[in-house]
Amino acid sequence: MRIGELSPAEGAVTSSKRLGRGIGSGLGKTSGKGHKGQWARSGGGVRPGFEGGQMPIARRIPKRGFNNKFRKEYVVVNVGALNELPANTVVDFLFVMSNGLAKSVKNAVGLKVLGSGELKVALTVKAQKFSESAKAAIEAAGGTAVVE
Repeated sequence: MRIGELSPAEGAVTSSKRLGRGIGSGLGKTSGKGHKGQWARSGGGVRPGFEGGQMPIARRIPKRGFNNKFRKEYVVVNVGALNELPANTVVDFLFVMSNGLAKSVKNAVGLKVLGSGELKVALTVKAQKFSESAKAAIEAAGGTAVVE
């Protein structure tokens, strides 16, 4: 095979629309733009979202909600998920993420432990936040809850 014998795959290259090449082409005379008007002019047409002067839908619908750019997101884990761990394990943010005990959260600032479920194993849990029920459950099982 020679370089001159190479060609693109079938249907990969489409020929350009040849405008103004006679009435028989179907794109002669007005070149598919009809007669006069905004759409026939050079640079004609309207911007995206323009509704002919009617109040656009983006402005008719009220704005809702608020995104606080200072909000802190935490990775959340329940004490019930920690029940399968061996006794005296030190549980912290990196341990939870590496063992897949909780879903990852984009831009998370730390770990929050909630009290859903039962805990029967004594663990040392290091987190940024604890719910009162989580702290009580960890201490009732003989473990310690350390706020980092």
